[in-house]
Amino acid sequence: MTAESADLPGTMVRVSATIDDATFELAQDQDVGELKSRIEEAAATTGRFVDFTVVGNREASVLITSRTRVSISSETVFFDPRDTGDTDDPFGGFLDYPRGQDEASAFD
Repeated sequence: MTAESADLPGTMVRVSATIDDATFELAQDQDVGELKSRIEEAAATTGRFVDFTVVGNREASVLITSRTRVSISSETVFFDPRDTGDTDDPFGGFLDYPRGQDEASAFD
């Protein structure tokens, strides 16, 4: 699923993976079928980390075991041109704001 697969102009499809109680919104470049395969392979072992890229172009790594609960869902959201999956160009973190999200300096 990519930005081009959304039916409404100015929108894109956002895929989320819920792993146990944590939900991860996947970056647009993630191959969902390939991620599912890696999760299935890891679940067949005694445990293995699975890496993927989330919104904000940030890397995530989750330990998957045979007891891990995983669900994948999708929704249509407004298009965000920053959501490229390029981990060399992250966005959306605390330091992205000149004085932090609460208007205090990140370094005060």
